[in-house]
Amino acid sequence: MGFKIAVAGATGNVGREMLNILAERDFPADEVIALASSRSLNTEVSFGDKTLKVKNLENYDFAGTDICLMSAGGAVSLKYSPAIGKQGCVVIDNSSAWRYDSEVPLIVPEVNPEAIAGYKKKNIIANPNCSTAQLVVALKPLHDFAKIKRVVVSTYQSVSGAGKDGMDELFNQTRAVFVADPIESKKFTKRIAFNVIPHIDSFMEDGYTKEEWKVLAETKKILDPAIRVTCTAVRVPVFIGHAESVNIEFEREITAEEARNILRDAPGCQVIDKHENGGYITPYECAGEDATFISRIREDATVENGLNMWVVSDNLRKGAALNAIQIAELMVNRGLLKSR
Repeated sequence: MGFKIAVAGATGNVGREMLNILAERDFPADEVIALASSRSLNTEVSFGDKTLKVKNLENYDFAGTDICLMSAGGAVSLKYSPAIGKQGCVVIDNSSAWRYDSEVPLIVPEVNPEAIAGYKKKNIIANPNCSTAQLVVALKPLHDFAKIKRVVVSTYQSVSGAGKDGMDELFNQTRAVFVADPIESKKFTKRIAFNVIPHIDSFMEDGYTKEEWKVLAETKKILDPAIRVTCTAVRVPVFIGHAESVNIEFEREITAEEARNILRDAPGCQVIDKHENGGYITPYECAGEDATFISRIREDATVENGLNMWVVSDNLRKGAALNAIQIAELMVNRGLLKSR
């Protein structure tokens, strides 16, 4: 006997990816329920070789459901997740709604699996921001070896991080450029086709954006509150795959070769780092892959014990759907859920 799993937000980019990954990884589910708003009622979505009809999240009874993979946005999660948790169903939430709640664990299974023990306080587990997830997977093994003092990260984030509307806008603007049609910007603050935008999410009083603040706060919560982190988040005209330029300052000496060897053996990491044309990974190549890819590892001579590296991952998978399902697998493997 297996588990009963609900996917809330099943018609969105991440929800559909969750259904794909549940099937790909043969998650021990006896039943999978696709949920969305009333607007999507009876819409059909794929689950392996099956087709599921979407049910209404608003009136779905979660009694008897073991896990709800929530990917319906922060406002929806704030409204429904506490009640779902009280019905005995564990919510694994992909939004930012619960990430900074001290009673909700924020989990990347390769990095801080032990933190999952705190899920019982609210029956909610938070999935990190897509940029944070790939970053901490790469940082964790290096932190264990040489202890990180400071991280400077610049992100190059694909439009799929802004949902289907973001992908549609890049497609439509790119087509408009070639046929000389007017270019409309609705989802993004400036034209995204053949451009980059140094602005993701809303601006805060200190000049950082909310997206940049998420990387700071979540890295500290997941990895180590003593690490100093600064970030610049940039939207780029790429459909899938986030890239990051990462500069790290360590307490202890670490060479580029030591870093390569450590990362080659680290869970979730794949090192592609040759000093030749094409000897690195780009977002295009990481799409559809589960790993966090690390390239361009080199020593930074401007600081003591410094390294630079290039980190790339599929933001819809490790940055969202895959990480959520890995959390569910972690619960099963640790015996935190009992099959019916």
